[in-house]
Amino acid sequence: MENAICYLSKNNYPLDQLIAYDAIKYQLIKFIQDEFPGFSKGDYILNDSLKIIRKKYLEKLLKLENQELNDIDNQVISAIENNSLISNNLEPALEAKQTFGQKTADKIASFGGSWKFILIFFTFLFGWIALNAIILNLKAFDPYPFILMNLILSCLAAIQAPIIMMSQNRREEKDRLRSENDYRVNLKAELEIRLLNEKVDHILIHQNKRLLDIQEIQLEYLEELSKKIS
Repeated sequence: MENAICYLSKNNYPLDQLIAYDAIKYQLIKFIQDEFPGFSKGDYILNDSLKIIRKKYLEKLLKLENQELNDIDNQVISAIENNSLISNNLEPALEAKQTFGQKTADKIASFGGSWKFILIFFTFLFGWIALNAIILNLKAFDPYPFILMNLILSCLAAIQAPIIMMSQNRREEKDRLRSENDYRVNLKAELEIRLLNEKVDHILIHQNKRLLDIQEIQLEYLEELSKKIS
């Protein structure tokens, strides 16, 4: 197996562990040349070293877009480096963290926004009015204009409003976590596609080089055969 020298480490390695200059994308070459100005055509880089350079290149891209790397960007880069999954099912973790009060608020808010609650509410109102205005008539415990009923409804609205707001805050927190998870997945997919394009280009160039080598050997055999025949 042929060997070559890695430009960065100056050590000798087999060619199958090295990446040729021509197999690296132009943007990545410019990034390498900023740190190693002498890197040029005909040079090689060890595959493991190129992985580290790719990581630095991705960090630079993210910094250009976001000015600084946040925790999510660092998680994505780490996942790419370790070749690990980054998408998570958030529901079990969120459900496990819920307190009794939060669960109660969610149930009350869910019930308060249903047709069942509306039907029960209107049935209660009409029953209260019918009981005091028609059935009990002069002996009504809450005669018109139904001051006691208005007091009960005001207390109900005063209690229901903050409970619904608590539930909405919980939903906003869940939506924020889902959005962060989607952002991680999408960002990782975009960066992986960039790296995949570079790897495919490298494979194609490497295959073309092998095909050329095979063709040269075939031409040599043909020349030898033609000499023997002549």
